[in-house]
Amino acid sequence: MDILLVMGKIFLQFFWIIMDDFMNVISTAWRDLPGLRQLFPNAKKEPIYYSRKKGRESVASLFMTVEETPEPIPVKVKGEIPKWLRGKLLRNGPGKFEFGNDMYNHWFDGMALMHQFRIEDGNVTYMSKFLRSETYQTNTANNRIMVSEFGTLAMPDPCKNIFARFMSKFEIPKASDNGNVNFARYKGDYYATTETNFIHKVDLNTLDTIEKVDWTKFIAVNGATAHPHYDPDGTTYNMGNSYGKNGTAYNIIAVPQQKSDDEETLEDARVVCQITPGNSMKPSYYHSFGISENYVVFVEQPLKINVLKILTSKFRGESLSCAFNWEPELNTVIHVANKHSGEIVPFKYYSKAFSTFHHINAFEDDGFIVLDLCGLDNGDIMNKINLQNLRQSGEALDEVYNTLPKSLPRRFVLPLNINSNTPINQNLNTLTYSNAVVFRTADGKIWCEFEDLHDDDLLDEGGMEFPQINYAKYNMKKYKFLYGCGINNIMVDSLIKMDVETKKFKMWKEKGYYPSEPVFVPSPDSADEDDGIILSVVVSPNQNKSSFLLILDARTFTEIGRAEVAVRIPSGFHGVFAAK
Repeated sequence: MDILLVMGKIFLQFFWIIMDDFMNVISTAWRDLPGLRQLFPNAKKEPIYYSRKKGRESVASLFMTVEETPEPIPVKVKGEIPKWLRGKLLRNGPGKFEFGNDMYNHWFDGMALMHQFRIEDGNVTYMSKFLRSETYQTNTANNRIMVSEFGTLAMPDPCKNIFARFMSKFEIPKASDNGNVNFARYKGDYYATTETNFIHKVDLNTLDTIEKVDWTKFIAVNGATAHPHYDPDGTTYNMGNSYGKNGTAYNIIAVPQQKSDDEETLEDARVVCQITPGNSMKPSYYHSFGISENYVVFVEQPLKINVLKILTSKFRGESLSCAFNWEPELNTVIHVANKHSGEIVPFKYYSKAFSTFHHINAFEDDGFIVLDLCGLDNGDIMNKINLQNLRQSGEALDEVYNTLPKSLPRRFVLPLNINSNTPINQNLNTLTYSNAVVFRTADGKIWCEFEDLHDDDLLDEGGMEFPQINYAKYNMKKYKFLYGCGINNIMVDSLIKMDVETKKFKMWKEKGYYPSEPVFVPSPDSADEDDGIILSVVVSPNQNKSSFLLILDARTFTEIGRAEVAVRIPSGFHGVFAAK
């Protein structure tokens, strides 16, 4: 009888998934009827910038399994490395893409490989280690994929009997602890992070995995982003979802600075406030968020996560990625909350549909929040960067690249002083240095139109991603310089320094090489915003070319030196510089 009840529940869930998809199709068709199109202004197709270039170089080897380098090895230095530069550049990303005969499907799925470039007195060493997560160890012990990842569904254990394998289809997917996205700092320690509820404390000297920490044991959230923000008062801010009887909520989280040496990592963490999704069963995906002196800014984009599809993914034989859906008929909604009091600003800001992975900066000025981010006019990119596509070559690679929307730096201006007397259909932006448009509509909504922080020349470089600034001195402040990566291949292939005032940029590029996210390190006692260096790990699919740590003068954006590594390094995601 219990089995029949379970089967009945699963059938009802499956039925509602089908009905939901059916209603989405009907809704889209309804909006496309010519006589009713004006009733749904956002259904109008907006221009999306694609490429038509051909002859992309295959980068397949950058998405293949490599061996770890568990002991530091010397590297060959060319040029000069500033004597004042002392510390460790840490990088994180996938480095193992199969176990036995089981292969991962998506770039996000690979096992976390941590990299360390130790820099001291002009010398550099390199080492790497796989994060010893429970997922990694379980997969290794069984020589097969035992834990599902974003784009890969773990198959039932063939050693189980038929009944056990059948019943495993009704289990809620277990969250992976494969922290392959970034390094985050909490209370002075560094943690390998992903977007689930698990983070791992790492020894920066040895890259050993020390301790696994579960967010849910300290605070009622089911995960957190891999891009926290650090406040000058020592508080670390992050965002995470929670799931309860009333559906999903977006949570702004604060982790206070350390009080004693023996306290837990996330001890005294608290939820500053909760933001309710437009649809609690279809919350938005988010990878990062913005923070200013007094506010947290959250972008609720039309890239939706179908909670019911996640809960029934094993039953339907689909990975978690199948629960992500781009719904361009919806607006993007921007929420603002006071990070000190938790009070949510009583009005929302609306924009045309766009998606975003990475925020650049946010700051307050004369009653406005200036919000800068990298935006895309299409949200299906996550399905495009699966391993099958990333390993393509020739015309097939060109076709994949030419269907990717460009990520571009954009600025929104959000007025904070809105009331019933605010004029309608009048641009409220009074900041002289921005041509972003924001106005109050007749129905009371605050509608935003972004300003491009670039000119047309950036389109020729494929747009920009992995944005960074002089975070230590200019986060939450008005700034001038933005650093990022140009994307003229399926993988980033240049480094860019953008002047957000003139919208002109400088570029570093070398044929056959692919850099990583630029990390800005300020010079000692620096006065100017761009007084410092840029660190980036540069890799190549050509086995005859060495990977290297690149050091650029941030002011001139010219090479100072490089440190060549005699081992293969795969393409990764994010990293930080930990100064001594």
